[in-house]
Amino acid sequence: MKIHFISDLHLCEEEPATLRAFIDYLAGPARTANTLYILGDLFEYWAGDDDDTPLIRQVSDALSALAASGTALRFMAGNRDFLIGQHFASRCAMRLLPDPSRLVVDGRQVLLTHGDALCTDDTDYLQYRSQVRDPEWQRAFLARPLAERKSFIESLRTRSREANARKRPEIMDVNQDAVAQLLRTNDYPVLIHGHTHRPARHEHLVDGRTCERWVLADWRGQAHYLEWASGSGTARTLAPPA
Repeated sequence: MKIHFISDLHLCEEEPATLRAFIDYLAGPARTANTLYILGDLFEYWAGDDDDTPLIRQVSDALSALAASGTALRFMAGNRDFLIGQHFASRCAMRLLPDPSRLVVDGRQVLLTHGDALCTDDTDYLQYRSQVRDPEWQRAFLARPLAERKSFIESLRTRSREANARKRPEIMDVNQDAVAQLLRTNDYPVLIHGHTHRPARHEHLVDGRTCERWVLADWRGQAHYLEWASGSGTARTLAPPA
């Protein structure tokens, strides 16, 4: 059994190197995995499943080809692509997951989350997250014309960049008490998440138990993935073509 975990690719037309790295990864290392888990922010933004740009078609075709090769696909929404729905998931032959989600890998309990809900010191962001994750808000937003949705998202991205520039870096990282509470309420599993762009392996002592936490890397033009096999994880990077 071999499982891959990735997150925070932020695919967009402005970053062609990242798209190339993703396509190469799907055609190469991903095909050795029994299951690929995408833990959010696959795209820089998502305006709705009715969007059908060439980039989106290329990504969906590559993902469905991977699924056809035998690798099962699982997707968990991030803070950038939380509007991805069942229509796009079906195009890619992947299953949508709730956040958080639990699974058993080689006999070990593993908990998956995107990671943004653990950034509890960023109260402004959590307020925004609560609003846009509300099903009524999403239905109303998706009912608007696609061009209007994209314009709104672009303005939102600009405001977000300006707001983040004023925040202390530690505010945008996970809160250690929030991590401990999540581990405690889920029977002290291995925790895997992305979002913070601070890749690392951490150990947490919670109620006398040592818990493992993996933070997935953002891509930035190069493929990064966590490979889980034989009961342990290994962070790997796919070297770009010479």
